[in-house]
Amino acid sequence: MEQVGRLHTDLSVPTDYAERCGLPLCEIPPDLVSTEADYYGRPQRLTEAAFRAWSKMKQSAAAAGITIHLISAFRDLDYQHQLILKKLLQGQSIDEILRVNAAPGYSEHHTGCAIDIGTLECDALVEAFENTPAFTWLQEHANQHGFVLSYPRGNAAGIAYEPWHWCFKESTSRI
Repeated sequence: MEQVGRLHTDLSVPTDYAERCGLPLCEIPPDLVSTEADYYGRPQRLTEAAFRAWSKMKQSAAAAGITIHLISAFRDLDYQHQLILKKLLQGQSIDEILRVNAAPGYSEHHTGCAIDIGTLECDALVEAFENTPAFTWLQEHANQHGFVLSYPRGNAAGIAYEPWHWCFKESTSRI
């Protein structure tokens, strides 16, 4: 928690951030496994259970003629800090940034269970993903694999709608 506080101070994250957004402080799991490389060839990591579920979901989608690929997975606190710092240095306000990126310590990516998903039908990490067959398939089938859409429109955390961001919640899995 001390490191989270230092990173928040460095980024000028409001002191009432946790209360305002209602996001839980996310624990970084001790055991992460390497996954396949993401769409850009970068190494990625997830918890073993999330990786197994992702692999099965990707295979199920492929069997239905749907292509989905990994855009990103686990992020540590420093990565999240650098992501936000880069945007601050580009002139964005911290309030603007926190509408699309959770503050360090509060990103589901820290859990090793969150993934950003892409498809060949559109650019990565854009709202237009919701208009693809991949998104339609995910809406109908992701829950069967234990994944839920984290930030639907109008979510309580106030995070911008992210149709590409899904999180593995083992208790929802029906496979």
